[in-house]
Amino acid sequence: MKVIGLTGNIASGKSSVSNILKDLGAKIIDMDDIAKEIQNLNYRGVLDKIRETFGDSVFQNGNMLDRRALGKIVFSNKNMLEKLNSIMIPIMTERLLEELEKAKRKGFDVVIVDAAILIEANWDRFVDEVWVVYTPKELQVRRLMERENIDKELALERVSSQMPIEEKIKRANVVIDNSGDFNELRNKVLELWERVKSST
Repeated sequence: MKVIGLTGNIASGKSSVSNILKDLGAKIIDMDDIAKEIQNLNYRGVLDKIRETFGDSVFQNGNMLDRRALGKIVFSNKNMLEKLNSIMIPIMTERLLEELEKAKRKGFDVVIVDAAILIEANWDRFVDEVWVVYTPKELQVRRLMERENIDKELALERVSSQMPIEEKIKRANVVIDNSGDFNELRNKVLELWERVKSST
């Protein structure tokens, strides 16, 4: 089983690459979905830890986590982001290992670990290759403004809250440049897919 870690910063097009790979037949382990599942189920009392750290303001109707409110706090404060990561990452790591084991048992040839924080969480130690989706910063900010309907200042704040893409590129086996259109991106992914399939 070939395990590929797919990462990239916000509004880079990582999800588009993930969707293309899913259509091609790869098993996708989406770490964002796993984070939401952990929070929705209050797995290992994660919501209680979040309430303890961030207070009631990040909850709606008592027990429902307000991800937007939590995002506003962590995107503007690195210390708070580290606190959230220290709550979430150990549990997410546990779930990632379970999902990889399950994929192996089911006999998947290619598994994609789709994770914006692949490097930050040290999950790259569980993969055979790291693929980084890269978009120039100006384009990234513009796409984020359009997608989230936010102003430039807020978009820049979110972009700068993440590990610089240059750092991720240093750890990459493959860099996918997504500064063109969707067809261009799809062709690049198809080429990579053919290489992966021929080696499994």
